[in-house]
Amino acid sequence: MRSSKDTAFSRDTSSETDASPQVGHQTAQTSLSKGLTGRHIQFMALGSAIGTGLFYGSADAIKAAGPIVLLAYIVAGAAVFIVMRALGEMAVRNPVAGAFSDYATRYLGRYLGFTTGWTYVFCMLVVSIADVTAVSVYMGLWFPNAPQWIWVAAVVLLIAGINTRHVKVFGEMEFWMSIIKVGAVIAMILGGIAILIFGMSVPGEATPGLHNLFDHGGLAPNGVMGILACLTMVVFSFGGIETIAVTAGEANDPHTAIPRAVNSVPIRILLFYVLALGVIMTLVPWNHMSSDTSPFVQIFATLGIPAAQHILNVVVLTAAISAINANSYGAGRMLFGMAHLGQSPRAFTRTTGKGVPWAAALLMMGALTVGVVLNFLMPESAFAVVASVGAFAITWLWCMVLLSHTAMRIKLRREGVPKEELEFPVPLWPITPIFAGSFLVLVIGLMAWFPGTRVSLIAGAVWIALISAIYVVTTWVKKRQTQ
Repeated sequence: MRSSKDTAFSRDTSSETDASPQVGHQTAQTSLSKGLTGRHIQFMALGSAIGTGLFYGSADAIKAAGPIVLLAYIVAGAAVFIVMRALGEMAVRNPVAGAFSDYATRYLGRYLGFTTGWTYVFCMLVVSIADVTAVSVYMGLWFPNAPQWIWVAAVVLLIAGINTRHVKVFGEMEFWMSIIKVGAVIAMILGGIAILIFGMSVPGEATPGLHNLFDHGGLAPNGVMGILACLTMVVFSFGGIETIAVTAGEANDPHTAIPRAVNSVPIRILLFYVLALGVIMTLVPWNHMSSDTSPFVQIFATLGIPAAQHILNVVVLTAAISAINANSYGAGRMLFGMAHLGQSPRAFTRTTGKGVPWAAALLMMGALTVGVVLNFLMPESAFAVVASVGAFAITWLWCMVLLSHTAMRIKLRREGVPKEELEFPVPLWPITPIFAGSFLVLVIGLMAWFPGTRVSLIAGAVWIALISAIYVVTTWVKKRQTQ
């Protein structure tokens, strides 16, 4: 069975229109070390669903839609699961470090591969800048008189140390940080259920119970527009789970680890978002929540834990550092993979003796440091415009995943490769990808419709125009050099 798959794969790569970068890319992948176990990838998959989007951003989504936000998380989660299955199918078939750029280049062409790869790198950098700045704010709770740059420098040095060591170090760090985040959410859920069962009181006029989901304007107090308004925030909160595919190039057994991680997506969404937020809204009515604080603080405080604020601070610090760590890893591996496709500087192909692409990792650290400095110097409104690219970039990346996957399926069909040889096929293809693609198109349309998110679409269009111009210039320069 393995030999038949390998034969099909050889036909897949040999038909690449631009053979030279593909050959270099195949050779270069062997310079990455294999060190991520199934345990690492499983907990990275768990931890990727838990971040500031859940701990703090969920309050904004709840305020926009009310209790019906749970349905929004289920529908968006279904679309995200299909995207991850499409990405997982390609990653199992061709496990490489620069997953998004490689697949888009292979099946959609060099232009979309170039723009997709750099959009991913830029998105990871922007999100990391926001998170590293947040770390300095979180530390202010314990050290209010210390300058923020100290914590910024400490985090950058920590992430640099992790990302320039053997990939096992990265995997172990993500494993333990994911345990902290997962443990916090499970503790909150169990604590909330205990409040409901034993009839404990909560601060304020409301009493805990399922009636809180219906008594304050109904399930959808803000109507259809409220549901639509929350979708962009809901989609953005899922950003980061696609990094699982980037780990395929360094997984000990990607054919087993990637499918297990991807198939856990529905359980993660139901547990960490639907169940967790459902419990919260039965304890505290949706219209009593504030966007300035985390819904999770209320739960710990209600349980009579005096250090609730400090406990949550540890959790959000862990979530932020984990996000920076994973984003830096993903962006560094993307630059490494793109370098072998001729889409980023050749220097990013350099690795240590342990197979770590140190040049790409150090560039991310340098960019992170410069970005934080600029963040402190730039007006808040200007940085908000740049950061808003994140929401557009995630939607763009997921659209490219679906398009790449569809192009791959069409290509394999033309080559006579039977679908039975697909090791991890998307279920109900092509119906499910059409659903997921339609949902993402709807989200892009909603970005343009609502004034609060319109800046995301505008900033994203500017970014695509900029990276397209860079592609045109670099392509022209390469052609001139070869003449």
